[in-house]
Amino acid sequence: MPAGRRAAVLGSPIAHSLSPVLHRAAYAELGLTGWSYDRFEVDEEGIGPFLEKLAAGGEDWAGLSLTMPLKRAVIPLLDEVSATAASVEAVNTVVFTGDGRRHGDNTDIPGMLAALRERGVGSVPSAAVLGAGATASSALAALARICTGEVTAYVRSRARAEEMRGWGERLGVTVVTADWADAPRALTAPLVIATTPAGATDALAQAVPERPGTLFDVLYEPWPTPLAAAWAARGGAVVGGLDLLVHQAVLQVELMTGRTPAPLAAMRAAGEAALAARTS
Repeated sequence: MPAGRRAAVLGSPIAHSLSPVLHRAAYAELGLTGWSYDRFEVDEEGIGPFLEKLAAGGEDWAGLSLTMPLKRAVIPLLDEVSATAASVEAVNTVVFTGDGRRHGDNTDIPGMLAALRERGVGSVPSAAVLGAGATASSALAALARICTGEVTAYVRSRARAEEMRGWGERLGVTVVTADWADAPRALTAPLVIATTPAGATDALAQAVPERPGTLFDVLYEPWPTPLAAAWAARGGAVVGGLDLLVHQAVLQVELMTGRTPAPLAAMRAAGEAALAARTS
């Protein structure tokens, strides 16, 4: 294995990404002193030129983490894509192989499953998904593996409803849709996955039932969200966005470095410290 290699996270906007903190913590714990991990502001138009620049630069790149809006835009630029990534048409990890090929993968889906397992959630009879964006499709892919019944998706438009039902058919999970106005009903499900932007679920905090199940809120800043705080106050289990971020980053580190297991505890501690510093 080379003494030092490069990796980075790309996206737009990217300035507040915690990925460098997590990956650098992993490198330090693993003794990979020559490795570096940076961040670059790259949009959909810039991803092609960026990859070509890497190929021509002669540097030893191990891989890239991708955030929005690049997860779909990068796919035509790759040599191969894993079945997991193809299932949701989203790549969040690019690994450069020894023969120069670009391999795309998705660690969001197994990261979600790992974060849920960590909280003791291995199977649920039904679930609810709040929202219908890119993260919602990954949530459906994860639920296809652990939900034995139907998933209800709460959305704001007919187009989104059709999209979620289509993803359900593709992923092999039964999806029924409901209007966002009925979102308080979602909170009675054994597992609720909130995939919406900051503020979108704040009004639901007052509707948390007396004995809630498990809430997976994919946001991590600001944290806790009003919904997550109300959920925890009622005694429900809460999985947060930092849990997802850390678990998907663990898998990225393993893919890029070939070292396993990646140091989950050290990466989580680094992420928590970074978030605390931002709010102090």
